Amino acid sequence: MQILAVLRRRTEAFTDAQFAPLLDDEAEALRRLYAEGIVRSAWSRDDVPGACLLLESDSPEHARAALERLPLFAAQMLEAQIVPLKGYRGFGPRA
Repeated sequence: MQILAVLRRRTEAFTDAQFAPLLDDEAEALRRLYAEGIVRSAWSRDDVPGACLLLESDSPEHARAALERLPLFAAQMLEAQIVPLKGYRGFGPRA
């Protein structure tokens, strides 16, 4: 199952100085999830500080567990919208 995780830094609750020490560990954790095949693609958001991740997971719950491995998410410095995806019907066969 593919899942879109839309992440936003909680800048209203944490300062740039609080985010800074975790950013290298965050990038390394994301690389590990990518190497394991859990993260399929990752983008930085252009509208607000945060990211969008395309995850391969058995369920939204397993996707959330994978996100817990990210230091910023584990520290509750990110909010996440987890969106299960399904195939677009327009790409399927016509009856």
